[in-house]
Amino acid sequence: MSDIPQVTDSHCHLDFPDFDGKMDEIIARAKAAGVTRMVTICTRLRNEPNVRAIAEAHAPIFYAAGTHPMSAAEEPLATLDDLIALSKHPKFVGIGETGLDYHYTADSKDIQQQSLRVHIAAARETGLPLIIHSRDADEDMAHILTDEMAKGAFGCVMHCYSSGPELAKTAVDLGFFLSMSGIATFPRSQEVRDIFAAAPVDRILVETDAPYLAPPPHRGRRNEPAYTALTAQVGAEVFGMDYPDFAAQTQANFDRLFSKAAQYRVLA
Repeated sequence: MSDIPQVTDSHCHLDFPDFDGKMDEIIARAKAAGVTRMVTICTRLRNEPNVRAIAEAHAPIFYAAGTHPMSAAEEPLATLDDLIALSKHPKFVGIGETGLDYHYTADSKDIQQQSLRVHIAAARETGLPLIIHSRDADEDMAHILTDEMAKGAFGCVMHCYSSGPELAKTAVDLGFFLSMSGIATFPRSQEVRDIFAAAPVDRILVETDAPYLAPPPHRGRRNEPAYTALTAQVGAEVFGMDYPDFAAQTQANFDRLFSKAAQYRVLA
């Protein structure tokens, strides 16, 4: 088992019904594939106790919480105090996911932008990385991230990156990370692979976004953390690297951005 390259699923949703009663087998399959850590993401703060309980019950699992942009109009606006209080938990390692999504919910863009700025303030205050979801909102996202960075630095990952090259360049120029999901493995996603290839390899993370976006040969079925390795194998090809070297690079990248998780691993 020690010879298998290790990677981290930096973004999944293990509180979704798809995984009910299956956590032990999900973790076992992940371990067998070399996926030794997972960050499960809470997308509505009222669900945070359930997501926290998953992280508390399973050593390889960490968690983050925020208000997903598609839910921003339906949920109470998160406050800075709310997010700072949550960040005190030893396995709480990121702020979000938050962001902008104008694909289905452009009518709530004002509250999405307000919510995003609250989450950015929390990331700045806590020192935890911001976890960004961005869809069909490249121009506004680039503007807000640039504007907020001028007010004070914060770390950030653009999760499941599939937006345009301009936003990717803005993110990289700001010092942020891009996360590669199963989308990057799809045959018709060459443009996405090209965007990743143009980025520094020391800014790349891998994820599943499980239960969504399973990579081949599981496309169209439920995704799970074990399949992070399949995406990472494609990532190695994108960067022209041997898989063990690319896996090690993504681990170092994760440890640098999600330093609280890295330190927990050392102290546990």
